[in-house]
Amino acid sequence: MPKVCDFLGISVYVYYDDHPPPHFHAMYGGQEVVILIDSLRVSRGRLPPRALGLVLEWAFEHRPELGEGWRRA
Repeated sequence: MPKVCDFLGISVYVYYDDHPPPHFHAMYGGQEVVILIDSLRVSRGRLPPRALGLVLEWAFEHRPELGEGWRRA
């Protein structure tokens, strides 16, 4: 499971050979959320509101890299 980023206790992953649509996983405090790359919408899971906001802000800034990481994986 390739870790894309670690910040403020949040870990972001893009798994190899994962199912469509393009998405990434974020983990914080034992909780996990799956977020669609194209729309930055939560597909499943939960994070505390502050952590989710930080993940979405980070993802907005790194969306091109996330998309490229998905294509490579």
